[in-house]
Amino acid sequence: MNHGLLLQYLILGAILVACVLVVIAKLAPQTVNRWRAAASIRFSRKRDSRMAQMLAQRLQPRQATGNCADGCATCGACGPKKPAAMAPRRS
Repeated sequence: MNHGLLLQYLILGAILVACVLVVIAKLAPQTVNRWRAAASIRFSRKRDSRMAQMLAQRLQPRQATGNCADGCATCGACGPKKPAAMAPRRS
């Protein structure tokens, strides 16, 4: 296998992983928040480097703001809309 083909596979794999992470973040926001919180706790220890602590601060999950864009699912308003009532047919 030549180096160009290997590089192409590595780039394609990185793009695929990024796409999968975006889809998971859209479809399962609570799971992603738990993952981010766990990683943030892991990197925020005092004995870790300053760079790791900055990463931990950046990884902290966002707080629910109450709008439908944050994916908190606390109010139930983010679910699918109910279908509109159909008008009766005129004969």
